[in-house]
Amino acid sequence: MEQFAHYLPGILLAYAAFFLGIFSPGPNILAVIGTSMSLGRRKGCLLALGVASGSFCWAMLTVIGLSSLLTAYAGALTIIKIVGGVYLIWLGVKALRSAAAKNDMPLASVGTKTDSPARYYLRGLFVQMTNPKAALCWVAIISLGLQADAPWWVAAVIVAGTTIMSVVMHLGYALTFSTEPMVRFYRRARRWIQLVLGLFFCFAGVRLLFGRS
Repeated sequence: MEQFAHYLPGILLAYAAFFLGIFSPGPNILAVIGTSMSLGRRKGCLLALGVASGSFCWAMLTVIGLSSLLTAYAGALTIIKIVGGVYLIWLGVKALRSAAAKNDMPLASVGTKTDSPARYYLRGLFVQMTNPKAALCWVAIISLGLQADAPWWVAAVIVAGTTIMSVVMHLGYALTFSTEPMVRFYRRARRWIQLVLGLFFCFAGVRLLFGRS
């Protein structure tokens, strides 16, 4: 129990970074929202499940890759944390700039009404796995919760928790954003949401760069 308490702050910070990151729409979330609005909730939910599966794959690939790297070279964690910290600060600056902008988010559906259910799932998986920012994002998230002496279960808890959050939240996007009133509400609140995201990511990036391992 004492060991779990030792690693809990890092795990919770990784969860928080992932949770807030989902509120900053990227290609995957915009595809889910656009598909739900134009083609219905069912197809949006299938796409969302594909995106969540892709998120799990990226998490597993990152954990396996980092674990292998740290086994071969323990000092690599310092380099990984620098890369992750810089990326989080970049995300923060980008979110703050978005908060100052007046542009609405562009929505686009993925697929057509005649496509099979399996195709929507696979498209969601493809959208997430081909997102070039996903790898850096997961390096930053795992680095927040992973210490140099962390046992294997810490990474497992981060992957399991973020996977559950990914499924729930992406499905939530598909269900709630299939209605026009919810989209209007998000557009009105977008600047405040981006402001909070920007401040958090900058804080997390600075903590990763200058905090103790």
